[in-house]
Amino acid sequence: MNSIKLEKISLGYDSRLVLRDLSLEIYPNEVFAFLGPNGSGKTTLLRAIAGQLQPSNGVVYLDARRMNEISPKALAREIAALEQEIHSSFDFTVREIVELGRLPHLERWQRLSQQDRARITRALTLTGTLEFADRPVQQLSSGERQRVWLALALAQEPQILLLDEPTAHLDLRYQIEILQLIRRLAQGRLTVILSLHDLNLAARFADRVALLSEGQLLALGTPETVLTPENIERVYQMRVQRIALNGSSLVIVPAPHA
Repeated sequence: MNSIKLEKISLGYDSRLVLRDLSLEIYPNEVFAFLGPNGSGKTTLLRAIAGQLQPSNGVVYLDARRMNEISPKALAREIAALEQEIHSSFDFTVREIVELGRLPHLERWQRLSQQDRARITRALTLTGTLEFADRPVQQLSSGERQRVWLALALAQEPQILLLDEPTAHLDLRYQIEILQLIRRLAQGRLTVILSLHDLNLAARFADRVALLSEGQLLALGTPETVLTPENIERVYQMRVQRIALNGSSLVIVPAPHA
């Protein structure tokens, strides 16, 4: 099992609430996307699911266990979280960065085993970063570094992968390749929870989406049922139209002015 359940949670910082009384369940092995404009609470929700932010009210469950009752090291063996902006102040090589993903599986002072190194190489290969594994991460482009952070998360071998805007800083080719990889990972018994700005990427790659607006859950379901012109106009204050491709995929474009 690798499911997440949010039960009437409220989240915020200091005395300011960002999300109120939100409930939903994320099923095993699905790609689940949080959508909404800036400030709608997408990143805040991911931090709560990662165990980094405690709700002021309500409970977060991981496989029916209360998240706040799981130790940080045990949680790190089950959940990997990749933030939108990651900065490395050390001139580590790519491989050295990705090796850090094995730390939750090691005892203090324990060295990497051959099996650990094989898993690191697999993560590098999956993300297309093996070819520059020995280069300092500071020498990479922002898009290349984004793939290195994803390799770090995959080396952790989590059951649940949290990604905050994983396609940021990537050109179109790598946006598609990363999300295709995410789809394959979910089919291989990994639950993927991500935030996205691009509604078309969500429509193409997510099994279900949650549309957030003004601190509340506006709609939850498949992209086809949630990403209606009415919902999008309400949340983004923009008229759009949907175009069906091959009877299944959706493309969302601005509606022509009347």
